[in-house]
Amino acid sequence: MASLQTLAIVKATVPVLEEHGTAITTVFYKNMFHEHPELLDIFNETNQKLGRQQTALAMTVLAAAKHLENLATLLPQVTQISHKHRALQILPEHYPIVGKHLLAAIKEVLGDAATDDILTAWAEAYDEIASIFIQIEHGMYEQAMWQGFAPFIVTAKAEAATDIAAFTVVPVNDHSVNNQTIDLSKIKLSAGQYITVKTDPAESEHIALRHYSLYSANSDQGIQFAVRRDNRNEHHGLVSNYLHDHLAIGDTVLLSAPAGDFELDQDLVQQNDIPLVLISAGVGVTPILSMLEAQVTANPKRPIVWVYACQNREHHAFDSEVNKLLATATNVEKHIFYFESGQILNEAWLSNLPKLADIYVCGSMPFMESIIDSLIILDHVLNNIHYEPFGPKMSIELA
Repeated sequence: MASLQTLAIVKATVPVLEEHGTAITTVFYKNMFHEHPELLDIFNETNQKLGRQQTALAMTVLAAAKHLENLATLLPQVTQISHKHRALQILPEHYPIVGKHLLAAIKEVLGDAATDDILTAWAEAYDEIASIFIQIEHGMYEQAMWQGFAPFIVTAKAEAATDIAAFTVVPVNDHSVNNQTIDLSKIKLSAGQYITVKTDPAESEHIALRHYSLYSANSDQGIQFAVRRDNRNEHHGLVSNYLHDHLAIGDTVLLSAPAGDFELDQDLVQQNDIPLVLISAGVGVTPILSMLEAQVTANPKRPIVWVYACQNREHHAFDSEVNKLLATATNVEKHIFYFESGQILNEAWLSNLPKLADIYVCGSMPFMESIIDSLIILDHVLNNIHYEPFGPKMSIELA
């Protein structure tokens, strides 16, 4: 527990963090990568360029400052971030590097306002925050189905939509590459989880890691995940294009063990009086599809509201798979929105949803922000809204 003096000083810096937080984290990443370019093998370069990672870190630091006397309040957020860290293989030795450059960035941005007392207090606060992450992540590493990045061979590759590829992979168990055996029959997946792919694209100087959601929690045939080709808004997705264009059946890809806590509330799966509302856009359908599969397998009688939005018919992902699953349920509403046809999923439409419902949402950052904001305005209980954006999670701030 931080000292009373540290608590007081850190609390007093909250207004400064609210004003300068993103500037501090931007300087932090610039300086850290300059001194430790090897860390560019871990962090998502796209999120850096778009400012998402800087915003996410700024919000995390701000939340920690506000709740330093009771960090248990932030346990759900810390757990979410820790899943990402474990999947990316963030290790205890990385935390002192982060702490050093975070304090230096605070000093650089705030100048003389960053007194010795403030820096000393933040050093103590950071050590306490880091120790919590390290402890939680230690447990996750111990529970992971395999350690590090293990080789898997591609056994199937299919087009789920015009810009989405669906992959099935099975463990290679090549002991010259990875000194462990992965028994496919013993892999237990949860709907909503993701795997992390490690690639070495020729057009990049660095290793590139990306998270991709499982579209099925059934591992009988292998681990199944989907990848959208990310070429929108003049952006060329380094890993997604590599996987689409160069990863073929028979090739090998490196994966870390499945991670994530975006999952169905198991206490409600068997209840038929609380509808399950599944809302997704584009490739955001991937983890939502796995949840639909899990729900109809466990209890097909539960009311289901399926809501999906995408650009047009050609971009409609996993349509036949969704229809087959919905056909096994007994109480279903299905709603499709094509943006190019002027079909907009907005607050007015969302007002038709049942007020008492368990809601799961996944899609792009703007989509997530719009849907969540609308649901909150419509007085849906915040604890009943579960989400998984494709980006740093703390860059969406819930009240």
